[in-house]
Amino acid sequence: MKLITPDFGLIFWMTLAFGIVFLVLAKVAFPIIGKALKKREEKITEALELAERTHEEMKQLQADNEKVLQEAREERDKILTDARSTRDRIIEEAKAKATEETNRIVETAKETIENERKAALTDIKNEIANISIKVAEKILEKQLDSNQAQMDYIERIIKETENNN
Repeated sequence: MKLITPDFGLIFWMTLAFGIVFLVLAKVAFPIIGKALKKREEKITEALELAERTHEEMKQLQADNEKVLQEAREERDKILTDARSTRDRIIEEAKAKATEETNRIVETAKETIENERKAALTDIKNEIANISIKVAEKILEKQLDSNQAQMDYIERIIKETENNN
C-alpha cells in the first residue's frame, strides 16, 4: 500500500528532481523550442500573406484576362464588320462593272447588228438593181409586139434569174 500513499521523502525527491529537470529544460530546451515555434509561426504567417497576395494577384489577372478577352471580342467584331462592308462594296463594284460591261457589249452588238442589217439591205438593193438592169436589157434586146408576150417574157426571165441565184 505504500505505493498508493507515498511518504514525505518520496514526494520531496520527486519534486526536487522535477524542479531540476524543469530548470534545465527552461534554460536549454524551452528557448530552442520557443524559437522553433516562433519561426514556424512566422513561416505560417508569411505563407498566409503570400497566399493572400497570390489570391489577389489571381483576381487581378482574371480581371485583366476578362478585359483582354472583351477587347479581343470587340476587335474581332469590328474586323468582321469591316470585312463584311468591304465584301459588300467589292460585290457592288463588281456588279456595277459587270452591268456596265454588259451594257457596252449589248450596245456594240446592236450597232453590229444594225450595220449588218444595213449591209444586207444594201446588198439586196444592189442585187435587185442588177436583176432589174438584166431584165431591162433582156426586154430591150427583144422587142415584143403585144403586152401579153412582154409579161410572159418578163416572168420567164425572173424565173431564170431566181434559178441562177
